[in-house]
This record gives sequence, structure tokens and C-alpha cells, in this order.
Amino acid sequence: MSRSAVQLLWFIGFILACAAAPAHAETSAGPEQTHGTLVIVPAVGEVTHANDEAHATLLVEEQDKDKAAAASRVNLKMKQGVEIVKREDPAANLKTRGYYTYPVYADDQGRSNNKLKQPVGWRVGQYLEMTTANLSGLPKTVAAVQQLLALNGLQFGLAPATGKKLDRQRIEAAYQNLTERIASIAKAMGRNVSDAVLDTVDFEGSGAYAQPLLAGAPVMRFAAAQNVPAAVEEPSFEPGETTQQLRVVGKIKFK
Repeated sequence: MSRSAVQLLWFIGFILACAAAPAHAETSAGPEQTHGTLVIVPAVGEVTHANDEAHATLLVEEQDKDKAAAASRVNLKMKQGVEIVKREDPAANLKTRGYYTYPVYADDQGRSNNKLKQPVGWRVGQYLEMTTANLSGLPKTVAAVQQLLALNGLQFGLAPATGKKLDRQRIEAAYQNLTERIASIAKAMGRNVSDAVLDTVDFEGSGAYAQPLLAGAPVMRFAAAQNVPAAVEEPSFEPGETTQQLRVVGKIKFK
């Protein structure tokens, strides 16, 4: 064989060896390359449930030149209001709070610094908190009590028993999402899911991710009418639903 033929064969062999080298390197980068790898896997569980509890804040407020007269009307209306709520919704949980008495000054008294301010009247009020699971009867109850008390605020949420049930469900949902993501990560890395050893599971605080309902909502006050109470049309309420989340972080290590 001539020298030129030998050189040609050697060159062809060199080209073939170079072409085969990348394929060999790609083949060698298998499970061994991810052996002992630590992977942080975040996941989240989310559950939704219709609100089954209402929390209403009712208010009575009176103003009079005579402090005792204003307080007397407040006390009477609150007593009558509580009786109305108990009649309309016997299972409701009631709590009175926030009894207040404030002096009322004339607008022009602030212009004179030489005279001690004297109140021209008194503002007296009290709050009533109502918690109920009777959502269907809530409009009728509120309409009845609004003849005497003003609806100062309304929030819908979950009853304690429902909240506990959802807590279990979102833990299960979070862990299921974690296992699904571990399987996806193992597949992407070219590993069997059985090679992933779950080292740590960190549930980040039960209830920490459930947003409070109507947080920061403005509170409005209404002065109670001093004339004969009139019938009030029933208001319309939509309880809505609550969505709760639970975040979980898992640490896995591949064999």
C-alpha cells in the first residue's frame, strides 16, 4: 500500500474517532452524574370551601345634651336589639362590647383659648357582636334588628369545625403535590423516582397562609335614628367562599 493511501486511511480513522467522542461523553453523563445530589422541592396545597359562618357587628349610638338621657336610650335599644336577635336566631352567639361616652363640643369653641371648652352634648354608643351559622336566615335577622341597631360590619368565614377539616385536606393536598413534583424532577434528571430519598419535609406553619377575610376593611358608623323605628327591607348577602393554602418544602437526595 502506498504512503498516500496509508495517510488517507489514518485521516479517515481520526475523523471517525472525533465524531464518536461526543456520543461517548453524552452516554457517560448518566445517573452517576447526579449521585448524592440534594434537591430542594417547594410545593403547595390549596383547598376551597363555601363560607358557612357570618360575623356581624351591630351598633347603637345616641346623642343628647343630657348624658343620662343618651345613655338610657342606648341601654334600652341594645336590650331590645339583643331580644330581637335571640328571637330571630336563637342559636346565634352574642357578645356586647365597646361601650363609649364622648363629649360633643360646638364648632366655634375652638376659636377661643381663654375659655375652658364646655360640652354642648354627649354621644353614647355600644356594639353588639353576632356570630351565626344560619346564613339563610341572616337577612331576615338583620332587617329585624336594624329597626333599632345599625349594621356596622359583616364578615363571612368558616366555622371552626370546617376550618379543621380544611386543614387536614390542605396538608394532604400539599404532600400529594410534593410527591408529584419529586416524580417530575426525577424524570427530568433521568433518574427513577425510587432513587429519590425524601430527607426533610417542612410544613411552613399551619394557617399562616390563610388570608383573613376583609382585612383592613373600613369601618362605618351610623347614628341611630331618634324617631319611631320603621320597618327595614331585608338586605342581600352573598357569603362567598374561602380558599386556604399550605406551603411545604421537601429536601430529597438521589442515591
